[in-house]
Amino acid sequence: MTTAGPLVVVGDTLLDQDIEGEAGRLAPDAPAPVIDVRSDRSRPGGAGLAAALAARAGAEVVLVTALGRDAAADTVRRALHGRLTLVELPLDGTLPVKTRVLAGRRPLVRIDRGGGRPGAADDAVREVLAAAGTVLVADYGRHTARAVRAELAAAARHVPVVWDPHPKGDAPVAAARLVTPNAAEARALLPGSGTTLADDARRGRALAERWRAAAVAVTLGARGALLTRPATDTPMLLPAPYQADGDPCGAGDCFAAVCAAALADGALPEEAVERAVAEAAAFVSAGGAGNAALWDPAGEPAPAARPPSDAYALARDVRARGGTVVATGGCFDLLHAGHVGLLESARRIGDCLIVCVNSDASLARLKGPGRPLNPLPDRIRVLSALGSVDAVVSFDEDSPEALLGKLRPDIWVKGGDYCVEDLPEAETLRGWGGQALVLPYLQGRSTTGLARRAARSASR
Repeated sequence: MTTAGPLVVVGDTLLDQDIEGEAGRLAPDAPAPVIDVRSDRSRPGGAGLAAALAARAGAEVVLVTALGRDAAADTVRRALHGRLTLVELPLDGTLPVKTRVLAGRRPLVRIDRGGGRPGAADDAVREVLAAAGTVLVADYGRHTARAVRAELAAAARHVPVVWDPHPKGDAPVAAARLVTPNAAEARALLPGSGTTLADDARRGRALAERWRAAAVAVTLGARGALLTRPATDTPMLLPAPYQADGDPCGAGDCFAAVCAAALADGALPEEAVERAVAEAAAFVSAGGAGNAALWDPAGEPAPAARPPSDAYALARDVRARGGTVVATGGCFDLLHAGHVGLLESARRIGDCLIVCVNSDASLARLKGPGRPLNPLPDRIRVLSALGSVDAVVSFDEDSPEALLGKLRPDIWVKGGDYCVEDLPEAETLRGWGGQALVLPYLQGRSTTGLARRAARSASR
């Protein structure tokens, strides 16, 4: 890290509990589901989760938070022990406990208990903040940051401060490098305006001006984040790299922690937000805060979430659910209407579509000099952007047969005037009970034809 001191996380720690089971019947005395409990897990939440995520990514982390003498606080201490340095403020009351009851991994109800008032900071807290290289404030509206506000204001004049705000909390200190409300929080802080992307951008700019912050990143869930600055009408949208399907609990903490760590490493706000959007998507895909690997006693990082382009993992997942894996292949050098129609038809056959695309060397051998027109990374990116395509994988050979042997799709699709018996892949598919199909292809559409028309147009 380029900064001299540690990443200091200041904020409200909670205890999060997940009671998970299956709901297969209603109670006899009321129309309420009966949950047969399969697991009951507790973990640090709020600032505790943000600090643990930052530490897990390799940063030297100090957590400044208020903890009491109750059982929930002791559970948090045990979970954080050995992961980071804990500097406590006294808590007059009990640690807040948020309990989710889930059935089939979907929340049914949340129960909130406990709460207290943070006490005054001592010299140890002030020394930690004075020595910080970067500061992250994880505000959950319970006023831990208020107890050290003067120290936070002083830190903001010298080191990057990232502030994750809460509608019930205090405003960020002036000169914060980055403030990270989600869209709902920003709307609660500035009520009365609309909910379009333009409205969120105006709201972010207004909040940046109100707070005198260098930048505000309004997080938009699956859409990514809007980076806004005071006195400018040009926001930057940092989109998520893929659609993350999973538990979003804790995604905001992950986003803020990654932003703080990136700024500590010398990243620009744009770079920090882009990195945080990608990491938050991976965090959600891996199970969110409920991912048991986050709190594995061995302390090993959880495997990175599978992006949509991981064709082999996707095929395994779909087969495990009893779904149908469809694959098709080709060069896709210049994507045209014929390709799009084929891919849309192929996707409707099964539960996922994997496209096997020739590498540059393979395509050159097949098509001759001057090809490919687009290099493999560009072709993969264009294909991956289509809604009909779930994954893309390349092969270097002249035929995709070896690749198909690894993917083992249920259906292999080709477009055009082939006969199934003429497809060399058909015999390969039969080896595991798969099937080769031929779909009709739009006439008059081809990459070669497009290239020739473009060449004629350029020579005029």
